[in-house]
Amino acid sequence: MSKLKTMRQSTRKKCFILLGMLIAFGIFEILIATNTLSNQMQNLLVPMCYNIILAVSLNLVVGILGELSLGHAGFMCVGAFVGAFVSKVLGVLYPDLSKWIVFPLAFLIGGLVAAIFGLLVGFTILRLKGDYLAIVTLAAGEIIWNIFSVTYAAVDNGKIRFSLGGTNIKGLSPSAKQIATGAQGISGIDPLSSNAGVRFAIAFAITFVVVWLVLNFIHSRTGRAVQSYRDNRIAAESIGINITKYRLITIVLSAFLAGIAGVLYSHELGVISAKQEVFGYVMSINILVFVVLGGMGSTLGSIIAAVLLTVLPEWLRVLNDYRMLIYAVVLIGVMLINNNPTISSYVDAFKNKVKSLFKRKNKAKEAQ
Repeated sequence: MSKLKTMRQSTRKKCFILLGMLIAFGIFEILIATNTLSNQMQNLLVPMCYNIILAVSLNLVVGILGELSLGHAGFMCVGAFVGAFVSKVLGVLYPDLSKWIVFPLAFLIGGLVAAIFGLLVGFTILRLKGDYLAIVTLAAGEIIWNIFSVTYAAVDNGKIRFSLGGTNIKGLSPSAKQIATGAQGISGIDPLSSNAGVRFAIAFAITFVVVWLVLNFIHSRTGRAVQSYRDNRIAAESIGINITKYRLITIVLSAFLAGIAGVLYSHELGVISAKQEVFGYVMSINILVFVVLGGMGSTLGSIIAAVLLTVLPEWLRVLNDYRMLIYAVVLIGVMLINNNPTISSYVDAFKNKVKSLFKRKNKAKEAQ
């Protein structure tokens, strides 16, 4: 009997998803190396990666935990600003420090600070659920980006100085280096690499680790406890599952991963500013669309939806004014198809036929 056959179904799914990601990575790297991939597609590779991270991290809360969160862009904003701030400050204080030390520190600190914000929001919504929870998370996301929009920071004589308000920091020496300038944000952020292939490799490595971590969390004992809460809270509490503990763990992990996506976003863009159109509720809803379109609770679906919805608006850019209209029509059409019981029955029948075909082949091999 083959090893693949003896694997648990969850293990086979993890291997399938991770192997598929590695194959896709290899194909893209070959296309980049041979100059076959257009510049437009090369510029979309890193956005694909951080959108995948955002989708699978929000899927933990919406799909696995079963709670509706509309403030995910706020945690991304925390990671983006803190990661960019760490990179800029280390570049000023330690100009000879290798970027292979700076970047890991930026990702780690950005993720951890986002997790702290997630913990604060998690404590706030402990007794809330449904529409009330969604409203509070939406408000939290709006508060977060507004805080960063009035934050000023500078490095002056080896010290870091902050100010919250509508004016610059007062009393700075002429040699002071401005880091954050309120609504203008942080500029001059060092990119991960000037080479498209290397930049994509770094982004993919981070994405791969995140997806691996999420898959292992979902199929772990903790993940099963979280899913039991989603399926039936009363039954989960009756068998002694600590609901508060597992809700906080999921929200904090989701915020941590969103923070990492934010760090990747800021280092890819090179400049970051806290604005409504970048980190507001529209961005949170866009991330939620990834999850809903891919199927709530499905990691593979979230990955595919994030890739398609990253590429589709750019492919439709040639249509100018009709681009977003067609994009919206496509979204509505896909959602209607996904929720159509007739189409779902055909898809299930196709899956069953494929499974039966593989079973027949395995039986024929065993008979030989």
